[in-house]
Amino acid sequence: MPATAPPPPDHILQTGMAFWASKTLLSAVEMEVFTELAKGPESLAALTGRLGLHPRAAHDFLDALVALGFLQRENGMYGNTPATDFYLDKHKPSYIGGILEMANRRLFGHWNKLTTALRTGQPQSEAAPGDPNTFAALYADPERLKGFLRAMTGVSRGANMAIAAKFPWANYRTVTDAGPAQGDLLVQVALKNPHLTGTGFDLPEVGPVFEEYVAEHGLEGRVRFQGGSFFTDPLPQADVIMMGHILHDWNLEQKKMLIARAYQALPEGGAFIAYDALIDDERQKNAFGLLMSLNMLVETPGGFDYTGADCMGWMREAGFRETRVEHLVGPDWMVVGIK
Repeated sequence: MPATAPPPPDHILQTGMAFWASKTLLSAVEMEVFTELAKGPESLAALTGRLGLHPRAAHDFLDALVALGFLQRENGMYGNTPATDFYLDKHKPSYIGGILEMANRRLFGHWNKLTTALRTGQPQSEAAPGDPNTFAALYADPERLKGFLRAMTGVSRGANMAIAAKFPWANYRTVTDAGPAQGDLLVQVALKNPHLTGTGFDLPEVGPVFEEYVAEHGLEGRVRFQGGSFFTDPLPQADVIMMGHILHDWNLEQKKMLIARAYQALPEGGAFIAYDALIDDERQKNAFGLLMSLNMLVETPGGFDYTGADCMGWMREAGFRETRVEHLVGPDWMVVGIK
């Protein structure tokens, strides 16, 4: 029998050591490399000084960012790529680095305890063991809360803009976003659809951050904040209820309860939009959705991600007469239910 060449180990090694590349990018975001280079290309010496890098580290660090595709180098001058210039310059409204900042400060350390989470089923985040209030520790610290909400804006911006553009908003007049973070989903929807008025509904601690963000976009007259808990208080009634990156935070019973509360707050013909990084129905292609579900294991007592078929089934169980799944951007999909 002829000898068979062994399969290459590249994929195993690249994935097993992927934290090298991840932490290099996260440190670059933390040190505002891309914000600095948005001003223009700089030499190794100039960038080393501007960023406060040690001479031993600077050359390899910056060239690693070149090799990873996050920087360009021409004639000894370093500059951003089109993508990093657009998405990782803090001074641009397109900045999505908030989620990377949170990954660097919080998630990176929490994921180091994934094995413990896999064996115990318990979160490895700030949440106290057995504490059902997943976000209590975050909400108790105003600065950490603001960082978390800013991170949610970063990870959600593309999907928010897609919903603002593709959902048939002309058929509706009012909208409530339950769990709005800074309020970017409502802001994008309101900017694109000037006939709409909206309400952001979240715990009172979120109010100042939400109102500041809405004011920055000149929407104070059309978008307001209402404090409350979607577990104990009725949702503000509206033609459309939205929950973006919300359902995956909670266990199955809580997911179904939130969907039922959305149904109760809608008029006949009203719409419920839930979006997350949906797992594909066959559960074998969308690695991001499955890894996000593992992130919910690490971060929450009972949260998990789900398939579009799962969510449509929960919506029909709550009474929605029509359901559909639509792709937004990247790994995000929305599930729409019509009452």
